[in-house]
Amino acid sequence: MTAPLVEVANLTYDYPGRRALDDVSFALPAGSITALVGPNGAGKTTLMRCLAALDEPLHGSIRLLGEDALADPPATHRRLGYLPDLFGLYERLSVRRCLTYRAWAQGVPKAEVAGAVAWAAERVGLADRMKEAAGTLSRGLKQRLAIGQAIIHKPPLLILDEPASGLDPEARIELARLLRDLREGGMTLIVSSHILAELEDYSSHLMIIDQGRLVSFEPLSGERRPAGGQMAVELRFLPGSGDLSAALAAAGYPATVSEDRATLTLPDDPAAAAAALAALVRAGLPLVAFAPARASLQSAYLERVREARR
Repeated sequence: MTAPLVEVANLTYDYPGRRALDDVSFALPAGSITALVGPNGAGKTTLMRCLAALDEPLHGSIRLLGEDALADPPATHRRLGYLPDLFGLYERLSVRRCLTYRAWAQGVPKAEVAGAVAWAAERVGLADRMKEAAGTLSRGLKQRLAIGQAIIHKPPLLILDEPASGLDPEARIELARLLRDLREGGMTLIVSSHILAELEDYSSHLMIIDQGRLVSFEPLSGERRPAGGQMAVELRFLPGSGDLSAALAAAGYPATVSEDRATLTLPDDPAAAAAALAALVRAGLPLVAFAPARASLQSAYLERVREARR
C-alpha cells in the first residue's frame, strides 16, 4: 500500500480567545485533488498555512513525504507550492522575470533555472507571453502566473486557497483544466473554494472543516445512487432543443430539466438504462450524453455538515 503524501495528527491551533483547529487528523493520498470546503471562519486557511509550515500549531504533527514538516520550514517550502487567496506579483517585471525570480527564491539550481521557467510557463499557458509585464495581464492570466510561480520548483504538493476567486467563467474552466493537468503530471493538490460546482469538476476527495473540526474526509464516488435500488442518469441535449420536459414526458420518461440538461431516475439495472436510452432515441430527442450522474459535491457537503451538527 502506497504511503500517504501528507499525514496530519491531532492538529490544534488557537487564536486569542478562539480555537481555529481542534484535533484535526487525516492522511492525504498521493496523486489526489482534495476539495477543502467549509463555512467562513471554519479553519480552512489556518489548516493550509499550517500545512505550508507558515503557522506553527499549538499541538499536533504534520509529516510531508515522511518528514516532519514543522521541524524545518525552509525545507518544507522546497517540497510544496502555496498560493494564498490574496497574492501579489511584481507587476513591472515580465512574466519571464517573475518566474525566474521565483526559481531563484525556491533554490532551483542556476543551470536548471531557464528550463524550469520554460516548463512552468508551458504548464500554465503563458509561453507566448514571456515578455509581457505582469501588471498588463488579465485577472485570469495573473492567476496562472501566480500558479506558475508556485510550481516553478516542481513540488509534489500544491496548496491553493480560493484560486477561482474573481475569475470569469471562461477563466474558471481553464483553471480547472490546468489543475487536472497538474495532477496528471504527478502533483497532489489541496484546493479551497466556496464554488462547489467547480470543485466537483476536478476533485477526487472531499474534506469538510466546520468550527475547527474535521467533519469528513472521503473519496468522491463516481456515481449518484438514490435510495430504493434506483440510479440517477444525467442527460445532455443539443442547445435549443425546445421543450425537453414535454418531450421526455411524452417518451414515458418525465425528468427534472435545466436548460439543455436533465436528470432521470431509473431502476438500478443495466437493462432499464438500455431501454430508456433506446426509447429516447426512438422519440427523436437530440441526445448528446447519457451517463450515470456523478455525486453532487454540494449535496455531500450539506449532508455531512448537518450530520455533524446534530
